[in-house]
Amino acid sequence: MKFILLLLMSFSSISFSSHKPLIIGHRGASGHKPEHTLASYQLAIDMKADYIEPDLVITKDKVLVARHENEISETTDVALKFPERKTTKKIDGKEKTGWFVEDFTLKEIKTLRTKERLPFRNHLEDFKYEIPTFTEILDLVVSESKKQQRKIGVYPEMKHPSYFKSIGLALDQALIKELKAHNLNKKNSPVFIQSFELSSLKEIKKLTPLPLIFLIDDPQEIPYDHVLANDKRTYMDLMTPTELKKIKSVVYGIGPHKNYVIPEDANKKLQNPTPLIKIAHELGLKVHVYTFRSDKEYLNKEYNGNPEKEYHRFFSLGVDGVFSDFPEDAIKARQSFLKEKK
Repeated sequence: MKFILLLLMSFSSISFSSHKPLIIGHRGASGHKPEHTLASYQLAIDMKADYIEPDLVITKDKVLVARHENEISETTDVALKFPERKTTKKIDGKEKTGWFVEDFTLKEIKTLRTKERLPFRNHLEDFKYEIPTFTEILDLVVSESKKQQRKIGVYPEMKHPSYFKSIGLALDQALIKELKAHNLNKKNSPVFIQSFELSSLKEIKKLTPLPLIFLIDDPQEIPYDHVLANDKRTYMDLMTPTELKKIKSVVYGIGPHKNYVIPEDANKKLQNPTPLIKIAHELGLKVHVYTFRSDKEYLNKEYNGNPEKEYHRFFSLGVDGVFSDFPEDAIKARQSFLKEKK
């Protein structure tokens, strides 16, 4: 994503948060295993992530499954198994060609096998794992919580909620139904629900006491629910103190990209931190930042190949949680950071 550097006025003061920031296994331990598979979630849990994060889409027969997008050719063998199902749709106002989960029943989805999305990551386990249902993911979390004798959280994201609602496949009711079935729709349950559309969070708030997180995308992009409402405000427009105060009435916290907190210029040079965390905290909002990746293709060169340096810098700014493809690196960095602060 291209992030502008008008992100609010930059500042130099650092506010250290003494609590332990949450470590969220982004799509599981997706730096090691094909994303959104039970194997990836299991590895993140074994690495002691506090939460695992499934992105949720929905099948033709209304079953929630974990994929980052409803177009599934990038991460599965659907093109080989169902070549005739290729089609073109308009998703969130943008035309897209491919294979879409909502055109398949769960039985059909279960015939597919997953693959690694990124070319520079491990492909030895391509076509080994199924696409998991949300039920299977929750079963895993409940089982492992008992086995490991610790609370393991789940952090589902509703993907393209306005689009799915428009075709009669609402995500919110299906999500709450599954959480209730696992006794996880309670205020103290280890669950966060997230979305890039504030309107979807307003709707699901009627169904749950669980904390909600508003995700923040590219600053110049207009959220799709805003597009539908003819609202011209971009994600950046929503990051002012005035707008964040309004958002606070709906959500527990925000989930900005890292570059909202520590921007990069056009040459990938790190800039001074913005006051976003300070502003959010003053309003009582938590800040969970995405996405931390240890690959050399992603890690900023100023960290000299050491992801621990990046985590430490964000921890020192007071982030309340981080989404990481490599939970073991995040856990290690948190341990060393807290040790230094004793």
